[in-house]
Amino acid sequence: MSISKLKSILLIALFLFSSLLVQSKILLPSVFSDNMVLQQKTNAAIWGKATAGKAVKITVSWNKINYGAIADASGNWKIKVATPGYGGPYSITISDGELLVLNNVLIGDVWICSGQSNMEMPLAGWGKILNSEKEIAEAKYPNIRLLQADHITSNFPINDAKVANGGWQECSPKYVAEFSSTAYFFAREVYEKTKIPIGLIHTSWGGTIAEAWTSAESLKKMTDFSAAVDKIQKLAKNSSTVSYEEKLQNWVKMTAEKDSGYQAGETKWALPETTNWKSMTLPTLWEDAALKNLDGIVWFTKKINIPENWKTNGAKLNLGTIDDNDITFVNGVKVGETVGYNVGRTYTIPANLLKTGENTITVRVFDSGGGGGIYGDAKDLSLTNNTAEKISLAGDWKYKVGVDFKNIEAKPYEENGPNRPTVLYNAMIHPYLQFSIKGAIWYQGESNADRAYQYRELFPTMIKDWRQKWGQGDFPFYFVQLANFMQVDNTPVESAWAELREAQQKTLILPNTGMATIIDIGEAKDIHPKNKQEVGRRLALIALAKTYGQKINYSGPVYQSSKVEGKQIRLTFSNTENGLKVANGAILTGFAIAGADKKFYWAKASIQGNQIIVSSDQVANPVAVRYAWGNNPVCNLISNDGLPASPFRTDTWQGLTFAKK
Repeated sequence: MSISKLKSILLIALFLFSSLLVQSKILLPSVFSDNMVLQQKTNAAIWGKATAGKAVKITVSWNKINYGAIADASGNWKIKVATPGYGGPYSITISDGELLVLNNVLIGDVWICSGQSNMEMPLAGWGKILNSEKEIAEAKYPNIRLLQADHITSNFPINDAKVANGGWQECSPKYVAEFSSTAYFFAREVYEKTKIPIGLIHTSWGGTIAEAWTSAESLKKMTDFSAAVDKIQKLAKNSSTVSYEEKLQNWVKMTAEKDSGYQAGETKWALPETTNWKSMTLPTLWEDAALKNLDGIVWFTKKINIPENWKTNGAKLNLGTIDDNDITFVNGVKVGETVGYNVGRTYTIPANLLKTGENTITVRVFDSGGGGGIYGDAKDLSLTNNTAEKISLAGDWKYKVGVDFKNIEAKPYEENGPNRPTVLYNAMIHPYLQFSIKGAIWYQGESNADRAYQYRELFPTMIKDWRQKWGQGDFPFYFVQLANFMQVDNTPVESAWAELREAQQKTLILPNTGMATIIDIGEAKDIHPKNKQEVGRRLALIALAKTYGQKINYSGPVYQSSKVEGKQIRLTFSNTENGLKVANGAILTGFAIAGADKKFYWAKASIQGNQIIVSSDQVANPVAVRYAWGNNPVCNLISNDGLPASPFRTDTWQGLTFAKK
């Protein structure tokens, strides 16, 4: 045998031996790592991969029991270990001949935290919650553990999730900064009141719809979604040869070609003649101003005067947040562009670009859907120099529509995007179904608001779906009702957001559910309220009362019944220990009353014990009352300890979203 042939045989043998070593190594899903939390007082499943037929053994440091299983023909194995009451840290040793040890393991309560951007909103970054720097610096809770799921979609259920930071981490300033603020404040309150270690599995995605988080089996039982589910399940076999990214890129290029602000590739509106332009007060979402239902491109421009003694070196143009994307010009010269509705805009202006006297700032805003515009805080719109001199940019701007997307080819459908039925359940919920949990908290609904009547069925379906899939009975499921948002209505009007809140309220008919009402802490111009401390606290109040058995109040007054008494209607409430109360001691607001003509008028309301009397001089024969019924209602009915009453109505008249699918 030649030396070269012998070397080849040895190399092949070494490769095969190395392959066997790799195959024999225990592989665990991403939900298992150092620093993890296992659910207390249960038979917690631990599972993974090994060589087919291999014996897998588990020992845990909290008892002397040896656990074992044989890997099946595909190498899969699962072992259930008995967990004690909360405590730790412990270690878990898993062996198939080669040891794998998980250290710093706690036994406590595990909560799934899911939803859309208000659940995703971090303490730092785009979140900018109240007192974010202080909250992050003080977030030193080694007995609260964080597992951050990455964004991923799948057309079919998958068995492992993609996670950040290498797995579970102790709650510390380093790891909490980009974690869900609502989930963290929930856990902090529960931990401080119980001292039970808390594990948070944060699996949410901004802007997503509830049907994306629901399994195919459950959605197929709803006629509204069965066809869409079938289509998604076929996509993997018939995927397009042209990627979504390429389609989107082509569409964006086409929008630029249709944009009146461009001409032969030149930005003719970068330094515009504004004779035919209209005025808008910024900051605002343009839907709250003159462009009610516009998705498209709008150009904004403003002239400012630079004093003679103003230092132009190091000047910064601050535009706050813009929905979605912008390209910004100063005196006709591009100074920056940014993609993302939740990203602050600060652009450095070259010193030689600004001049004494009149200067022009122009912003091209691209909005593909939903809200659009320069919408941040007024204080964030400014031009500043390196000596901290500031020129405010809030106030009157000129604007002109470059293109209305209704008049061009529709945006391409994202075959792999998150807003499709089942795809987030498949990739970001299904991987955790074998992992024992205490319960779930949920913060979502904005993306389903235009289909609120459908949500009455969809949301309970999703909750029952999760419970059935987890196989843990009716585990606690606590959720946040939509906050107040958008402009305040001068007169009572119909409201999709009010109808979505009603759908959430109706979901409380399911056992072991709870709803945190936050109709008092929203923000008119920000869909992401900054006071996430109170959101988390109110969710925690529900858990402390309903799950942990503490005798505390967790809800504001709850509407119970109504009775017409001549020219007035008497409302009765439950959960009114120590009586009803008006926030800040003012007069009651937020009530509207109507007769059989269904026309509502603002009403006078007064408290009598656990009842409220509602009337209006404009309604002689009242039949219905509504409270806090609007996108951003002005309302102030609270419990004695300050928790707000949830919006409600006494009528069942057909709403705005009744037929929307």
